[in-house]
Amino acid sequence: MTQLPGLLDTEAIRKDFPILDRVVHDGRKLVYLDNAATSQKPRQVLDALSEYYERYNANVHRGVHVLAEEATALYEGARDKVAEFVNAPSRDEVIFTKNASESLNLVANMLGWADEPYRVDQDTEIVITEMEHHSNIVPWQLLAQRTGAKLKWFGLTDDGRLDLSNIDEIITEKTKIVSFVLVSNILGTVNPVETIIRRAQEVGALVCIDASQAAPHMPLDVQALQADFVAFTGHKMCGPTGIGVLWGRQELLEDLPPFLGGGEMIETVSMHSSTYAPAPHKFEAGTPPIAQAVGLGAAIDYLNSIGMDKILAHEHALTEYAVRRLAEVPDLRIIGPTTAEDRGAAISFTLGDIHPHDVGQVLDEQGIAVRVGHHCARPVCLRYGIPATTRASFYLYSSPAEIDALVDGLEHVRNFFG
Repeated sequence: MTQLPGLLDTEAIRKDFPILDRVVHDGRKLVYLDNAATSQKPRQVLDALSEYYERYNANVHRGVHVLAEEATALYEGARDKVAEFVNAPSRDEVIFTKNASESLNLVANMLGWADEPYRVDQDTEIVITEMEHHSNIVPWQLLAQRTGAKLKWFGLTDDGRLDLSNIDEIITEKTKIVSFVLVSNILGTVNPVETIIRRAQEVGALVCIDASQAAPHMPLDVQALQADFVAFTGHKMCGPTGIGVLWGRQELLEDLPPFLGGGEMIETVSMHSSTYAPAPHKFEAGTPPIAQAVGLGAAIDYLNSIGMDKILAHEHALTEYAVRRLAEVPDLRIIGPTTAEDRGAAISFTLGDIHPHDVGQVLDEQGIAVRVGHHCARPVCLRYGIPATTRASFYLYSSPAEIDALVDGLEHVRNFFG
């Protein structure tokens, strides 16, 4: 068995994840390498969800009966856990959404409806990057179309990094918002946050960071980042689907208008007008994802019990090993950084002229689960002149043996297609 410095005890960790014992396709043990799409869930999270529905299920806030009070305590307790997890100055800066896409749409719509000095209009500019997930492209395209603002973006270098050579021309005095991914879901690139934020602050622009591929894999400190908004999702970090997070600076949340209207987000309502509750409730209209928040809180407890620094070190060692092993596969081309430095644990590649969908199907027959396609980042594929990629992505329960299985599987793919 391959031993690498910095690895976690994956044999012990995998016992917490029932699905990893699954056998698929003619008795083959599951090799799950699709963690950038969604992570698996430990028994501790599954138990927390089950216990909530069995013992505490009720709507939150305002109820005076015991179940409502207990459910509210669990829901708001999850907010406390998220705030501590990202080192937020205040729990009231943590907004629960249904996913990171909704979090990013929330920011875009707040700015579209805001008063000065935050309003995005025909005299302003929005800046994104060419490596964004569609969830951090389409909301800004919609906002630009609706307001007449100009949409601009940073391009990519040949080695899968942001081209910041023209940063002063891209981020200008007209820029209202700069929104970019911390870690690319397709390229694996870890972006130079400080450089971008420094320029944005020089011109007075707000900064929104998509941390969906960062929050599960490394320590996330919103105060150290110095961004104005940070979005991420629960299902990629051992939590359930249906729960996302938007962190925002409190003074901004107080000034910006809500996106959705309805129950819970109001203070008073008459037939003529309404006033709104303080943040975060101002941005959480209707019945929130209560059970999902409880599950996310349990996931955070689980990740903290292992340690985010240790998870980062484990994935770095795995990524370094994977890059080295994949380099042994003839005709394989990594799309993105080809070293483990400044990259995350998602590696996209092409294999000669074999279509990624065929690669993924043959790997699946061997029990190896990878992701194929554009990965909701089609502009990246267009930039590098490829139809799609195959992506293998690792997490805290991934092992060197699974990377070896992937490499063996790719050799089988090459043989299969001659």
